[in-house]
Amino acid sequence: MLNQVTIIGLGLIGGSLARALKQQQFAARIVATGRDESQLRWAVENGVVDAYAMDIVEACTGADVIVLAVPLGAMATCLQAIKPALQATTIITDVGSAKASVVAAAQQVFEQIPENFVPGHPIAGTEKSGVQASFATLFQNRRVIVTPLTHTQERAVNTVRDMWLATGATVDQMSVEYHDEVLAATSHLPHLLAYGLVDTLVNLDSSEEIFRFAAGGFRDFTRIASSDPVVWRDISLANRDAILEVLARYRHDLDTLAGYIERSEGEALQTLFARAKRARDKCMKQLES
Repeated sequence: MLNQVTIIGLGLIGGSLARALKQQQFAARIVATGRDESQLRWAVENGVVDAYAMDIVEACTGADVIVLAVPLGAMATCLQAIKPALQATTIITDVGSAKASVVAAAQQVFEQIPENFVPGHPIAGTEKSGVQASFATLFQNRRVIVTPLTHTQERAVNTVRDMWLATGATVDQMSVEYHDEVLAATSHLPHLLAYGLVDTLVNLDSSEEIFRFAAGGFRDFTRIASSDPVVWRDISLANRDAILEVLARYRHDLDTLAGYIERSEGEALQTLFARAKRARDKCMKQLES
């Protein structure tokens, strides 16, 4: 058992991590800090964390592990703020969805990135936000990716891996660059499409009727458009190059699909739909196994 884990940013991800670690008794104390004291107080009163401090240095002092669960745009500010509390053995990790920007922020703040810095990303979440939406089983049977650097200490990587394993997650390791390419396609693009579709429909003259008659497919596809806009603004900018590349590929394929419809090429449409169905069905079976 560690002595203390400090979580900076007690939203859905940070709150769910805190709940899971407390449930598994991973550390003697789970401490939180953030901007909204009422939410932090609620978290203590409801057993999400053991204690909180509004002062970030106070919250991080004595921590074995510090988890940055803040939007990507706030990473550099938080890393700068915690510097006075860091000891030689303090492990720093994060939950950001784009890793190159987090590494760049650490480089900016520390010049020489600490050996105990382990970038990480849990592939989990819901469209809801805030600590009151958090739950201890969020990470069970989900994947967490860690992207250590060439000089990252093995002890730090193992500790972060153990932390996520304690939540019920499966931990994978890959490079920063590969992570950002994969997530641009599998997570960032779907969110952008969901936001874009809703924005397109809301600007149509008949938008009220369209939303009134929206069926289950619309609700399923656009659910993630209820995610935190600040978080996804930061992700879109932080992983810009990889996102633009996959968007260009999708735009090309969308033009191809439109061409099939315009030319009434039913066989080509059916082939495309069947190929997509087989791929998704196979993916779902792998995820459920």
